Amino acid sequence: MFQFIQRHSTLNKLVMLGIILGIIFGIVLPEIALQQKVIGSAFVSLLKMLVVPLVFASIFAAVSGLGTLEQLKNIGIKTILLYVLTTALSVLLAIIVMNIFDIGEVVSAQGLEYKKAAEVGEFSAEAMFLSFIPTNIFKALSTGDLMKVIIFGVLLGIATLFLEKKEHTLLLDFATAVTNAMLKIAEWIIKLTPLGVFSLISYVVAEQGIDVIIGLWKYILVVLLVLVIHGLLTLPLVLSVFAKINPYYYLKAIREVSLMAFSTASSAATLPVSMKVAQEKGGVRKESAAFVLPLGATVSMDGTAAYLTIAVMYIANLSGFVLGFGDQVLLGVTVVALSVGVAALPSASLVMMVVILNEIGLSVEYLALIVAVDRILDMARTSLNVTSDMVVTKIVDINSK
Repeated sequence: MFQFIQRHSTLNKLVMLGIILGIIFGIVLPEIALQQKVIGSAFVSLLKMLVVPLVFASIFAAVSGLGTLEQLKNIGIKTILLYVLTTALSVLLAIIVMNIFDIGEVVSAQGLEYKKAAEVGEFSAEAMFLSFIPTNIFKALSTGDLMKVIIFGVLLGIATLFLEKKEHTLLLDFATAVTNAMLKIAEWIIKLTPLGVFSLISYVVAEQGIDVIIGLWKYILVVLLVLVIHGLLTLPLVLSVFAKINPYYYLKAIREVSLMAFSTASSAATLPVSMKVAQEKGGVRKESAAFVLPLGATVSMDGTAAYLTIAVMYIANLSGFVLGFGDQVLLGVTVVALSVGVAALPSASLVMMVVILNEIGLSVEYLALIVAVDRILDMARTSLNVTSDMVVTKIVDINSK
């Protein structure tokens, strides 16, 4: 046990060193930093390689292993309600902070252009609902459409509860073996984390440049302030209330996941690491991690929801549009609803942003002003998204024993 803790402690230190050296390298030698992106991309690709088989096998094994529909209903309702709660709290915090700090001087949208926003089709509840249903599971598996993979895995897991014991056991054992094999590969890939983090961070710093960051420093600081408060105060409070444990002891134990999410800016790519760390260092049962974490990787968006709220209110200030109390309430409800519902759609964050701006009556062209620093803030909000997943997983695990 001591050797395990010591090994992971050393890895965490190397990851932090990789982040620091990556920032310095990106500033001092930006041209070289841009050319070595392939190292970081290969690292992320290795992690993503495991996601689809791991999500499918783990979700299926978790549902099939529950034994009864009543247990599935119990853990499912708890998970969804907790994800909605933490997302709502992050949005509320973002609104409060934006009312305290008045940032964003009026700027005309004339001459601004954000072409990618024009590519987003009109949002509809019907399209959102249908996007959850896998018409071709093999296509969903090959394209990495996680929500559809999860839906099919849950349905297949439920179906096994009605099979003969021999068939049920056979399928469950196979899925469990696949999950364990994926986690073993993840263990190998994790050893490359310091190098991968160094490459990813240095590339982002070199690509974005310091000038862009300086120009939007107020906006960046407010976003980071909200993310930090939610991660270090709100989520620990939720964990303390619902799980009755020392939240900071747990968060310290699983900090490797937050660092990984920050460097990769991908909840999906971080999932193999999340599942392994939750079980081995967070003390979460395999069944809970296998069900809650894959679902969280697609529908849990604490960081994204807070970011979107701040971005919309910032754009409102830039356009000289005053959001009243009613507008802010509508904004909060819309962000919470969309953060769960739009997760299955491609470019979910962009879809949410365009839908909200259109609903409030703001010009989407203002996105051109903030998209320059989106990559950096994406890293921070993804880290919070994944941290929230780990918190909810721990709460569900403790309350399902």
